[in-house]
Amino acid sequence: MLSGAAIVYIFTLAIFLASLTVHEYAHGWVALKCGDDTAARMGRLTLNPIAHISLFGTIILPLLVGFGWAKPVPVNFAVLSKKQIFMVAAAGPASNLLLVLVLTILFHLFRLKTVPILAFFVSLAVLYNIILAVFNLIPIPPLDGSKMVYASLKSPKAINAYRHFSQFGIFILIIGFLFLDGFGRVVWPVVARLYALLALPSPF
Repeated sequence: MLSGAAIVYIFTLAIFLASLTVHEYAHGWVALKCGDDTAARMGRLTLNPIAHISLFGTIILPLLVGFGWAKPVPVNFAVLSKKQIFMVAAAGPASNLLLVLVLTILFHLFRLKTVPILAFFVSLAVLYNIILAVFNLIPIPPLDGSKMVYASLKSPKAINAYRHFSQFGIFILIIGFLFLDGFGRVVWPVVARLYALLALPSPF
């Protein structure tokens, strides 16, 4: 028989994977609407979490820092306009914020605070989706925020600088989050402020 801690862990993992899956699916769906069917052809335009699991980002990193990311949905940016690139990049964080809105409305509409177990898991799902949205809006490659910045650049010099910077983005993220407490210094303060606005109970 599973302990209470094990049940909470399993549900937390399920919420995390579901949120990541919706995020990646949104990227692929908007890309398809913009004319790029790469994700669909590669079997990544799916809500099956297994298709989006990354060994490092989804399994190893969460064990180290308690947070991570999914395997990015493949997008052929060469066939997209700058406006479309911005839309595809923004789709992921937007999908998480939409989930936050829907879950918060359901929480208050059905007075879920009177059902402690449901209140806990809905609040946790809201928190994870806010974290995903805020984290991915950081303008450091390969996160979505960096692609949104790239799509907004007009100067060839700025575009070249971005491409050069993008080669080191993943290393900056790893160093920043593993050794410099980037989550606690950058992400969490923003997440906490946004969560406080929703009048939800703390899941901790």
